[in-house]
Amino acid sequence: MSSGVPGGLVNLAEDALGAEVLWVTDEFFAAKERMLSRAEPVSRPGTFDAHGQWMDGWESRRRRGGGHDAAIIRLGLRGVIRLIDLDTSYFTGNFPPQASVEATDDPDALKSDARWTTLLPPSALQGNRHNPFPIESRECWRFLRLNIFPDGGIARLRVWGDVRPDWHRIGAHRIDLFAVENGGVSLIANDQHYGQIGNLNRPGRGINMGDGWETRRRREPGHDWAVLRLGRPGTIDEVEVDTAHFRGNFPDRVSLQAALVDDVATEALENASATWPLLLPEQPMRADHQHKFKTELVRLGPVSHVRLNLHPDGGVSRLRLCGVARP
Repeated sequence: MSSGVPGGLVNLAEDALGAEVLWVTDEFFAAKERMLSRAEPVSRPGTFDAHGQWMDGWESRRRRGGGHDAAIIRLGLRGVIRLIDLDTSYFTGNFPPQASVEATDDPDALKSDARWTTLLPPSALQGNRHNPFPIESRECWRFLRLNIFPDGGIARLRVWGDVRPDWHRIGAHRIDLFAVENGGVSLIANDQHYGQIGNLNRPGRGINMGDGWETRRRREPGHDWAVLRLGRPGTIDEVEVDTAHFRGNFPDRVSLQAALVDDVATEALENASATWPLLLPEQPMRADHQHKFKTELVRLGPVSHVRLNLHPDGGVSRLRLCGVARP
């Protein structure tokens, strides 16, 4: 099953990024928190708890008195929502026939006078599949209200969008310009066989070898690469390349190229990035180690995009690109 998510978007409703279900009408059969899990849903046939068959998601009981069920979610990161995926994996005879989604950027979504805007009107769902819905609004949101009609179960709520940091608050402070919470995104890579480039700028250190970017074993000349966009153009003065958990498969060397570019089509970045100037010449890597570089960096001034090169292949858990954003 595929949700057809465009590249470069972040799941704003992921629990590991701080998202939380603040309120639900009912969670009799399955806990509301499961709906925001980063992990893919799983099925456990024949596993029962005190309320019935265990289900990996949020599930309310059967309604008998009219009305519908709902949940209010605080997004982990405020941003512009591009696509909402209501995943009903393994919910077959118990998924909601319809759902709708509202949003607010008010400071307290639980207040009775919170102002809600409809992002998705009541729409038909299918069971045991992704149900993706493009969203046209280009406003920023911090809270969602998910309505299911009349009841049932949602395995995962995924809210794909662009993070919008408060740059007035950040100001001239030194930050990780590539961090997901600051709007950094991984755009493209030549290979993502074992791990996705979207892991490179997640919070904290990787939890295991699967929580990073890892390419297949290269059997031909050349090297692997990924192109990344900073949350805002800025001057990078410190780099950290973390090979946490990569012990027999870390890159022999890494290098960075960078440039300040205007809007460039993603498909054009591969050729363009190959000619960008060096930000960090090739540096040797060690297994399961946080490598930090300052004096080795070339002074390029403000940059907006970075190309991470793995020589010749391997895995990197996290990449930190620290500096000050351009005003």
